[in-house]
Amino acid sequence: QVSLVESGGGSVRPGGSLRVSCSASGSVVGLTSMAWYRQAPGNNKREFVARAVTGGNPEYGDAVKGRFTISRNGATNTVIANLQMVNLEPEDTAVYYCNLNWQGGAVWGQGIQVNVSS
Repeated sequence: QVSLVESGGGSVRPGGSLRVSCSASGSVVGLTSMAWYRQAPGNNKREFVARAVTGGNPEYGDAVKGRFTISRNGATNTVIANLQMVNLEPEDTAVYYCNLNWQGGAVWGQGIQVNVSS
């Protein structure tokens, strides 16, 4: 069984930086991608943020291009995806969710809060 644990996040002023991390445990065979989505307050939809694709280039949502960087490390039993966020804006305030896709299916993390305010 594959599970995800998110860490990092917190509160920062506009223009600041934060990093969120997602650690996957379990036997992740045939990893396809790890991604981050976010859900802003009062919004019932999750917005795509970034994706690290096995064997491919990272992908980013339009709202975060040039400010966020996704990286992925590890192999089958321990995989970590980091999302480095710089020049944060109040509009980046949201719960950030990690998503992992592998040959066995897909799994979501519980979410971690990021607040950007002055």
